[in-house]
Amino acid sequence: LIGPDGLDSGSERPLYRTARANYEVGDGETLAVELEAEVGDVKVQKIFEFHGGDYLVDMIYRVDNRRPEPFRASLFGQIKRDAKEPPGQESFSLGPQPYLGAALTTPDSRYEKIEFEDLDEGDFRGQVQGGWIAFLQHYFLSAWVANEGESNSYYGRKRADGTYIVGYTGPLATVAPGGQGEWRSRFYAGPKDQKRLEQIADNLNLTVDYGFLWWLAVPLFALLDWLHGLVGNWGVAIILLTVLVKLVLYPLSSASYKSMANMRRVAPQMKRLQERYADDRQKLSQEMMGLYKKEGVNPLGGCLPMLLPMPIFIALYWVLFESVELRQAPFALWIDDLAAMDPFFILPLLMGATMYVQQLLSPTMGDPMQARIMKMMPIMFTVLFLFFPAGLVLYWLVNSVLSVAQQWYVMKKAEAAAAPVRN
Repeated sequence: LIGPDGLDSGSERPLYRTARANYEVGDGETLAVELEAEVGDVKVQKIFEFHGGDYLVDMIYRVDNRRPEPFRASLFGQIKRDAKEPPGQESFSLGPQPYLGAALTTPDSRYEKIEFEDLDEGDFRGQVQGGWIAFLQHYFLSAWVANEGESNSYYGRKRADGTYIVGYTGPLATVAPGGQGEWRSRFYAGPKDQKRLEQIADNLNLTVDYGFLWWLAVPLFALLDWLHGLVGNWGVAIILLTVLVKLVLYPLSSASYKSMANMRRVAPQMKRLQERYADDRQKLSQEMMGLYKKEGVNPLGGCLPMLLPMPIFIALYWVLFESVELRQAPFALWIDDLAAMDPFFILPLLMGATMYVQQLLSPTMGDPMQARIMKMMPIMFTVLFLFFPAGLVLYWLVNSVLSVAQQWYVMKKAEAAAAPVRN
């Protein structure tokens, strides 16, 4: 409590007494730890309510004003930390790094970040009805959740010792002489469990930040969570998710593979054109476009199978990156954490081999430079995926295996049905 009569406003804060030194709480139980202090004719009771199996603490201040003057004070909550990464912090070697900093909800933004660099430049202040303010650290957060019915002042600043503080101050309340008053707030310190955070406060679940593809990542996680509830294994859930995505995209992928089959069908004619106009690239381009038009071939159609899964890939990256539910989630055999890279690089190597097989099934590119780039793609992807989380590599591996099977089936069927090209 701070303000004109707040016990925490001065440098000498009161010493609270408690009935016991040790407390225990079991799952499903609620434990109230009561602390008491007396300053003159004012008796203050500070109560911490702990809930077994939960990370939310209810904070209650009760004031018994036995003096002849009114007691005036405001409730405040504050969090302090430095800007250092915690020791042993698990983060992906490539791609976005976990956000470390403050955040709050405001009338203008349901989820607003306050980076340490912002506090280096100056203090932050804002007025919010209800709301919350927090420090985020990858899979975890500490947050003060204020009363919804009150207008609260939120703030953040850098201290002289280099640490940072964020917090809030509630409205000034008055306890009449001989009267009693009560202030309430809540403090959460634990994992960013989306379902629990959604229950605690509006928009607190947005601290699970899925990036610019949040609109895709949110339903993707919901589906993944549902599949996990069915099979009890996050790795199997990722495999089933990949199959479902492949089924949804099957018509578009099939059309693309048919285009590949057509490209392979006209490959002999393309080769003759390249030999005939080897010294005239402009004429070669014109003749090749004419051939594509004549035979109804789309030279870019073969790119679709690789592009279609990319939004899912990026969204799943963020799901694995941000969802604490998948932290240290085992799959099978040597994969004991789907959110960490494969320690033996087996999944990336299998994925690279599958992409190479897919490359063999694809028609040769007309441009030699493009053909060389495409041949390098399996190697480039393999090196890149060495450092990606195993769950993400598992998704791409299963997607590649299904793509190879679909590509072989569709192209064989299309080639068998196609009429021979006239020379």
